[in-house]
Amino acid sequence: MHVAIIGAYGSAGVAAAETLAERVDPSDPSAPLDRLTLIDDGDPGGGLCILRGCMPSKAVLSAAEHRYRARHDDRLVGDPPELDLDRVVASKDEHVSSFAAHRRAAVDEIADRPGVRFRHERARFVGLHELALSGGDRLDADYVVVATGSTLNVPDLPGIGEVDYADSAAVLDATELPDSGVVMGFGYVGIELSAYLAEAGVDLTVIEHDERPLDDAPDAFGDELLELYREEFGIEVLTETSERSVEATADGGVRLHTDRDDDRASVEADELFVFTGRRPDLDGLNLAATPLAPGEGWVDATMRAVDDESGRTYVVGDANGRIPLLHVAKEQGYLAADNVLADIADDDLAEYDPITHRVLFSGAAVYPYARVGHTAESAAEAGHDCVEVGRDAADDGVFAVKATPRGLARLVVDADDGTVLGYQGLHLHADAMAKTMQVLVERGADVREVPDRAYHPTTPEILDGLFRAASERLPE
Repeated sequence: MHVAIIGAYGSAGVAAAETLAERVDPSDPSAPLDRLTLIDDGDPGGGLCILRGCMPSKAVLSAAEHRYRARHDDRLVGDPPELDLDRVVASKDEHVSSFAAHRRAAVDEIADRPGVRFRHERARFVGLHELALSGGDRLDADYVVVATGSTLNVPDLPGIGEVDYADSAAVLDATELPDSGVVMGFGYVGIELSAYLAEAGVDLTVIEHDERPLDDAPDAFGDELLELYREEFGIEVLTETSERSVEATADGGVRLHTDRDDDRASVEADELFVFTGRRPDLDGLNLAATPLAPGEGWVDATMRAVDDESGRTYVVGDANGRIPLLHVAKEQGYLAADNVLADIADDDLAEYDPITHRVLFSGAAVYPYARVGHTAESAAEAGHDCVEVGRDAADDGVFAVKATPRGLARLVVDADDGTVLGYQGLHLHADAMAKTMQVLVERGADVREVPDRAYHPTTPEILDGLFRAASERLPE
């Protein structure tokens, strides 16, 4: 059996390759696989997360975090420091180069095994499991794993093709930034990079389509984040506002027209920032040569493409559009590989049904938002009779002494048996606390049995307060 992985440098592709390579043996007829072909034309290879996503964004956010802390601590005197963008970008590039080299070395190590080959080329379908490589060769595979990641989603807005704009990759590489900007997109990318731009001195106006950001969070978290960005970062966020068109101004800037009927019906700035998310990167695969039809529900919980009646095409990571997050991509890659091997052995296939685990490095990573498991609303929709308790960061003195007094947290537990169902936090160290809460949710822990032990004043005391409050509302 021969498996081909398209997108072998990305997190999902590497995960699938690691598992499958262990089962390749061209000299053993009983081995499930005799060939594994890894295909990727990345230059430099490394995958989105390493090159243009979570790793470089955290590198620049750390500089913004330090500046934010310096200017919000009244125990420090003097003007706040400025971001040296040359040094910020150089440091980011150094880290990214190291991470990418490590990823390439891992792929090279896999490709050194008997029966495994890496092809630094592009691949496109010429049949359901037939691939044409950019170097001229053709491959016939028994199974194909598509792990091509995602690409920038540029909205079809009148005038967008006539103006210069900066996307997230451009911001991460920028050693010079404008005095002012207007931001389209206030999701994960927009929320993280807007704070960075503000700390770098850019006067920002953000367009938010809804009443508040953080679509899958309780309203209180979106309201808190709005207040935080307006008050702490000086960002103007225009809520319940939609873009109508954009045009260049005579002085080289941009003018964004909105659906408002007030003095913000048009917003002028030096630059347009397009942070409108990403979409599956499938354009170059020539899927028209196959029965595969991307769209909602085109990949099932086993990671199989439903339009492949043979069940031998798998689509993982951002490419399937299900949950475009790094850790999800890796887990889907491992699952797809396991399911290829299970299918070869005529065993049952596993399904991917993860608990929600999302972290957004909002507030320059000083005030990250984390969600693990259910909110009260989603728990009720899932049939749970639940108890929800909340706590403000201001209730715990440790946040005040760390000069980060803002934020809130909520805990959701089952009203009948105390099972921890979910946690949401928007406060200092919420990102780190998400791992603790993941363990409790995945283990189905009874909140009344969670140890309440804070050995010294630390930020996780906010969790202890939630555990106590929830336990008090449950039977003994």
